[in-house]
Amino acid sequence: MEKTDFLLRDWIGIYHSQPSGRDSTKAFSMFVHQMNVHGILKTDDLITRFFRLSTQLCVEAVYRNVTEGSASNQTVLRTKCYHTLDPFVRLIALLVKHSGDASNATTKIHLLNKVLGIVAGCLLQDHEQRAGDFQQLPYHRIFIMLFLELCSPEPVLETINYQVLTAYCHTLHILRPSKAAGFCYAWLELISHRVFIGRMLAITPQQKGWSMYAQLLIDLFKYLAPFLRNAELAKPVTMLYKGTLRVLLVLLHDFPEFLCDYHYGFCDVIPPNCIQMRNLILSAFPRNMRLPDPFTPNLKVDVLQEITYSPRVITNFATLITPLQFKKDLDSYLKQRAPVTFLSELRSNLQVSNEPGMRYNIPLMNALVMYVGTQAIGYIRNKSLTPNMSTIAHSAHMDIFQNLTVDLDTEGRYLFLNAVANQLRYPNSHTHYFSCTLLYLFAEANTEAIQEQITRVLLERLIVNRPHPWGLLITFIELIKNPSYKFWNHEFVHCAPEIEKLFESVARSCMVQKTTVQAQEGDVQE
Repeated sequence: MEKTDFLLRDWIGIYHSQPSGRDSTKAFSMFVHQMNVHGILKTDDLITRFFRLSTQLCVEAVYRNVTEGSASNQTVLRTKCYHTLDPFVRLIALLVKHSGDASNATTKIHLLNKVLGIVAGCLLQDHEQRAGDFQQLPYHRIFIMLFLELCSPEPVLETINYQVLTAYCHTLHILRPSKAAGFCYAWLELISHRVFIGRMLAITPQQKGWSMYAQLLIDLFKYLAPFLRNAELAKPVTMLYKGTLRVLLVLLHDFPEFLCDYHYGFCDVIPPNCIQMRNLILSAFPRNMRLPDPFTPNLKVDVLQEITYSPRVITNFATLITPLQFKKDLDSYLKQRAPVTFLSELRSNLQVSNEPGMRYNIPLMNALVMYVGTQAIGYIRNKSLTPNMSTIAHSAHMDIFQNLTVDLDTEGRYLFLNAVANQLRYPNSHTHYFSCTLLYLFAEANTEAIQEQITRVLLERLIVNRPHPWGLLITFIELIKNPSYKFWNHEFVHCAPEIEKLFESVARSCMVQKTTVQAQEGDVQE
């Protein structure tokens, strides 16, 4: 402990001294010689011990400063803390950079993984022991400053950039909010830092960072889900939720293709009542696409070139249809409408409990809807046709959707219709097919309750602040404008004066509004 304390103090002195300066290679070489003299670099265990003790000493220095400092002057407090933390970070970065040969990436990444693991371990232990008194500051500073150091434009660092990102994503996944709730604000700051997002989604070639970044967002959504599902938005959760919306807005503006590709996995973990959060994801469209204005009078969606293209969906949703026997029966039914019991047993396959609000397996429902829909598109295309109100009818695929609409209770039907509405996005084959499906289910419904619920699912996504997905708008406009649906004759439209006013207001904005969807991103309010 004394050796580590002595060496760390010595290095902090070197870092802050004017003559040698913080960038002096000579000073670093002399310090490494000192470490060798004290036997620190002899074995893996001794190196590990040095980094663990150094991390603990730096963290303890922060807690001392917090205890002694006044809460009124945060800037002075932070400067004091950084005085110890920044030299430690620079030491780690230099040791990583110079470990092994210049061309030997393995040694460098091994050392980085070791250090990140040690800091993460200290954080989790500290978080558990101090509970409400836990301080995020030292860990946040170490992680972000080390990341920025390792992103310096130096050839030796650029060769290990992807491995650095992998190591960081692995560490951040270990420290996800569900594992260290007290670190969640710093964690969100780390994953939303412009350099981190840029490296993950733009600079790394072939979109290699996309799946890792998607996993971190899923970690965030999963943590928020129980609070949002029960509308338990105490002030700390509200702050985290607002921060999440801001990150999604940045992604919608700068990396819409990322949201397009991973929309399915994100919607799978976002609770059904989080309408605005889901709209932000579903409003994304590729930057090379010009969206047709959904408010164009007599817009002919079925002649748009874009609706012939299938969107890229990264999640392998077919593997989510379990158990295996259910998947076999589903495929068999889609091919030959047998076994005949498949439809009657469908509800029991989706239901997992009798507890209201938790009755259904939502990921299975989403996977079933997506799988049946994509199979239907393939089936229609194989007959050299395109999906429309007549070609989607009278098929095994529509049998399943109609059965779900009629046979499920209110909760199940709401989840099913949500799964369909989640595919109403930018112009593509999925949007077109599921838009036709929703309108067909409305037209063929055997009770007004079903039509009311379809309307509710569309309307609740439209009455929140913009942006609104393009496919959602064209579906609702078609429903209220096309006389064949007799929308305005339904009792639920006129059941109460305030409901009637709401419908008229939404209808007016849908009929009159000439704002293009591209201009809608700025309307999210928190």
